[in-house]
Amino acid sequence: MLNKQTLRRRDFIKSVAIGLPAAAVALNLSGRSACAAPGKNERPNILWITSEDNGVSWVSCYGGTNAKTPAIDQLAKEGFRYTQCFDNAAVCAPTRSTWITGMYAISNGTQPMRSRNAIPHDKIKYYPDLLKAAGYHATNGGKTDYNIGGRSDGDCWGSAGKKGKKGKGGRYGWQSRKKGQPFFTIINIGDSHESRAHGKGGGAGKDPAKMKLFSYHPDLPVIRENYAKYAAAVERMDAKVKSSIDALKADGLYDDTIIVYNSDHGGVMARSKRFVYSSGIHCPLVIRIPEKWKQFYPAAKPGMTVDRIVSFVDMPKTWVSLAGGEPPDTMQGTVFLGKGIEPEPKYHLGFRERADERYDCVRMIRDKQYSYHKNYMPYAPAGQYLAYLWKAPATPAWEKHHRDGKTNEVTGRFFRPRVSEEFYDTVDDFDNVKNLINEPKHKEKIAELKAALRAKQIELFDSGLIPETMRVRRAKANNVTIYEMIRDKELYPLETYLDAADMALDRDKKNLATFVRGLASQDECIRHWSIVGLHLLDKDAADAEAAIAKAMSDPADEVNIMAAWTMVKIGKQKEGLACLHKMLFGGAKGNDLLHNALDWMGDVALPMIKEYHKAGKGKRGKYGTSIFGHIAQINGF
Repeated sequence: MLNKQTLRRRDFIKSVAIGLPAAAVALNLSGRSACAAPGKNERPNILWITSEDNGVSWVSCYGGTNAKTPAIDQLAKEGFRYTQCFDNAAVCAPTRSTWITGMYAISNGTQPMRSRNAIPHDKIKYYPDLLKAAGYHATNGGKTDYNIGGRSDGDCWGSAGKKGKKGKGGRYGWQSRKKGQPFFTIINIGDSHESRAHGKGGGAGKDPAKMKLFSYHPDLPVIRENYAKYAAAVERMDAKVKSSIDALKADGLYDDTIIVYNSDHGGVMARSKRFVYSSGIHCPLVIRIPEKWKQFYPAAKPGMTVDRIVSFVDMPKTWVSLAGGEPPDTMQGTVFLGKGIEPEPKYHLGFRERADERYDCVRMIRDKQYSYHKNYMPYAPAGQYLAYLWKAPATPAWEKHHRDGKTNEVTGRFFRPRVSEEFYDTVDDFDNVKNLINEPKHKEKIAELKAALRAKQIELFDSGLIPETMRVRRAKANNVTIYEMIRDKELYPLETYLDAADMALDRDKKNLATFVRGLASQDECIRHWSIVGLHLLDKDAADAEAAIAKAMSDPADEVNIMAAWTMVKIGKQKEGLACLHKMLFGGAKGNDLLHNALDWMGDVALPMIKEYHKAGKGKRGKYGTSIFGHIAQINGF
């Protein structure tokens, strides 16, 4: 029998990952008053409580010990605790874009943070539109942040309850419905948001010495204090889960309402939120179903665990189905609850791209045990400076510890360039620190997941195989949305790009001649993957010097920036830096990407950055200290 008070970390991971029955939370149903069965045309009310940024490790009924979450735990005793629930995007705006449409953000081009790229709204309905069409009073008393252009975020919700004042029509949106009308209400709780880990102090009641750290974090006092601060925030969040449920009870709706609780992604210490490792995407999901709706039970009785894979993209389709609506063909998820339940998917897909001012591109696919990660920009370290992330004291402390040469192979990896592929046993290694990509015994599973990833990318028209700035430029030049562009094979030959990317990531010198030919392609995306391939060959690309030098004049900044950096890597530092200097001081269109690249380059770019900084440029960014401002701080100029 599992004891959640004494659960060891490995036991917790295994119980989450493989869905062992949670006997400790089994519900004693004796003495419960019988509930009337629903009428013929009656439909369930749905209360969806979301918290921000806390993954499974912060919730005590999942074995977490840093914070106590009695309200969520009680909900699990009365409901069903899902052990295999995963976010698709690992950060708020792309996640909520996926939620509102029921489509993977990469299939719409809405995955880069705060991009608000348009989609064809005449083709793609938001799930609240469908709930309202089914007769529901649909309200959202909290966050929207859908990251989609062409429509106001609040437009899809009922006139009451869009923003969070308590009382009639506010936070508790069901209070503004018509008599007898079924409701769908979102209550979003921000107390566990990343911002609550910013600044010093604030961990009242939590002992830093008792905090359990992820293995990739060094054991430093500042980091322990930051954990304690965030654990206190999680407990405040849990108190609001209780108050929300209490409000439902006070209105006499508890036994008529399906209650869903989950976080909006993992988090929140560095290397969780924004990253598709387990701590960034593995989320708590607890669903309480009243006895009158017991035909919807996903297991034999309340108090049990459910080990079905649930991806966030599944949720809107499931809510529409529960409401008796007809999910449209545009929705890409799977119904996981109710009479419309569909077969369980075999895999979960996750993705990462630009977060705030920092560029990246990662795809991850996993089953219940293993995860395969493909890093399309491995030359950029995962732990590149990001202003908002660095506001939590743990992050700069970790960075300084690394710069001082005190990290080891595990704790220092976050700040180093990456390998092209990663593969983890998430049951044995929840923290994803033991990369098994080269283990012969996993060869077949790796091949299976690689094939599954490619098939899914093709199915979804994955828009990320062309750099973000390039894809926006191409869609605009053709007067179409990114959604439309990526479904046009002439504008976006995805399989060709997948092949080009795979060849680049292989880092095999035998492909050098192919890369050189690719630099002469009429397709700027092929030129991009060709220069990336040469760049990843490092000094083995020296034989292609003439082609690389020519690429420094490429009309696409995405190409010439990488070409100049590659010239530096093959020993032609003077020529490469001169090109980058001209771009930096000449106002290159790809200035944001250029700032990223100069940071990735390390010490060789410092004199240029110092010159730029002394000219009074680039000190402040949208989210705080800029990339160059941070470089100036840590280097003392």
